[in-house]
Amino acid sequence: MRGRLALLAALLAAPAAAAVDHRALVSDSPPTRLSATGLFADLGTRRLAPGVVAYTVAAALYADEAEKERAIALPPGTRAVAEGPGRIRFPVGTVLVKTFGHPADARDPASPVKALETRLLVHRADGWVALPYVWEASGREARLRRAGAVVPARFVDRSGRPHALDWQVPNVNQCKTCHGVAGALEPLGLKARNLVATGDFARLARAGLLAGAQPAEAVPRPEDATAPLDLRARAWLDANCGHCHSRQGSASNSGLFLDWDEKDRVALGIGKRPVAAGRGSGGREVAIHPGHPDRSILLFRIESTEPGVMMPELGRTLPDAQGMALIRQWIGELRD
Repeated sequence: MRGRLALLAALLAAPAAAAVDHRALVSDSPPTRLSATGLFADLGTRRLAPGVVAYTVAAALYADEAEKERAIALPPGTRAVAEGPGRIRFPVGTVLVKTFGHPADARDPASPVKALETRLLVHRADGWVALPYVWEASGREARLRRAGAVVPARFVDRSGRPHALDWQVPNVNQCKTCHGVAGALEPLGLKARNLVATGDFARLARAGLLAGAQPAEAVPRPEDATAPLDLRARAWLDANCGHCHSRQGSASNSGLFLDWDEKDRVALGIGKRPVAAGRGSGGREVAIHPGHPDRSILLFRIESTEPGVMMPELGRTLPDAQGMALIRQWIGELRD
């Protein structure tokens, strides 16, 4: 309690020039309108407010072809600290911003992105909390929806295929399924090694927002054909599966660990039989059968769109064509 009071006092004393309302965001009653958070200078264009800095990650979670706009806002006078390749320590009051949306036609670079939701992760004194804001059809405001929502999405993807789907905005409890690490909510993609290939580790450091040494180990972009296939596949698995399938994740009881840090081949799924077989196995015997993608449970579940079978089980209804092709190639080139 005293820590929270100290934070509120510090934020009250912050310079008036700070646009973001950190005090409101860390409170138990955050703004119900996204415009009231101060994160955006212009909500209609989604132009960020002063002090809110955009960033990108090398490997991102696939979410039904959605484009994502990421940003971070730190309380005035603070900075984050990289404590290793996979961890960044963020000050209390940090706000992570991620807006999901689709361009009307992804083949047209000039096609504007229609925002569907903006998810905030706010670092309070007692841990991180998730705040999902759902955009109104006008694109001029988004409102807090703790219980989640369903938003119709209509768009044409890069291959020219039209889609009409119901975008699922998760409720705050569902956020824990993916963001839960050892029982606590944690950021996923914003790891030091995931910022190196995009150049944003150095850029955030130059801006005075990030301290600590840049890690030598960097996650490559999964689509970067110049990077080793094994690293590209591991990057995709880390981003799309490793948040749950890790030793501290919500799927730890599966014994299948797909995060970047996993070194054990069997735990990674190579030759591993499932803890519990069923329709989710697709009649296949092991998670990854080296050299045989179509005998691998992992690929079967990645390719599926059937509820209860597909993986990830939340956050998508469409298959990730690029991800499936990458994992198929990777398994096909694996050897015992």
